[in-house]
Amino acid sequence: MRRRRPVEEPENHERWLVSYADFITLLFAFFVVMYSISSINEGKYKVVSQALLGVFNDPERSLRAIPIGEERPLSVRPAQPLIKDSEQDDAGLGQTPSGALKTISDDVNAGFGDLIASKQMTVRGNELWIEIELNSSLLFGSGDAMPSDAAFSIIDRVAGILKPFANPIHVEGFTDNQPIRTAQYPTNWELSSARAASIVRLLALNGIDPGRMASVGYGEYQPVASNDSADGRAQNRRVVLVISRNLEVRRSLTATGAANATPDAALRRAGTQSAPASQATAGES
Repeated sequence: MRRRRPVEEPENHERWLVSYADFITLLFAFFVVMYSISSINEGKYKVVSQALLGVFNDPERSLRAIPIGEERPLSVRPAQPLIKDSEQDDAGLGQTPSGALKTISDDVNAGFGDLIASKQMTVRGNELWIEIELNSSLLFGSGDAMPSDAAFSIIDRVAGILKPFANPIHVEGFTDNQPIRTAQYPTNWELSSARAASIVRLLALNGIDPGRMASVGYGEYQPVASNDSADGRAQNRRVVLVISRNLEVRRSLTATGAANATPDAALRRAGTQSAPASQATAGES
């Protein structure tokens, strides 16, 4: 029986296409990486950079075990006030508390005349506290609490004005009444609180003592304009930095919100009242 000759397969002269396709794929990946580097968000970069510096500059943090489950408090003693009221009689390096507030107000008005003229920033106050109100669009993207690049610049300048003084600060976050339902921010409560906390963190990164500060979110429930129009909703989306005469005034303001407070007799008493001595001071006497 005659054996068949094996069929010779034709030589493939287009094998170079495989290498060429690999080269094009790698080139495409290279340009994607280059594009992502060129369009980096400075705000997010700074936040990540600060977090990494905190990890690598604190060796003990990297050696700690990751807590699993509910972490119990190490102590049941009541927290001591971060700012002693006795330290607030002079809130501004030799100035009276009301004098420090006036200096801060004058410096903000002088340093942010362009934003004030365009109604993107408002400065108001009295002898007990001052408010620096900023439109949320200046600081955050829509539905987000990550500070924008402009926010870093603005808060850096504000921190430079506030740093020489010891007045307590709290940051208030507000939104409009448009519902938000995302995994990160189920309601406007979470969004307003996250925005206020982001500004507090920026102030701390710029040298403001964290013991002076607090943050609070009021959601959509303290509007300053009607939510029926786009302009009104834009006014309601705001962040307010409130600089108080002393800690007692700050505590009173955070209970109701600075927009709803008036310098009545009770607040004036809080502005001049000194708190009881701390336990350490009482033990020494």
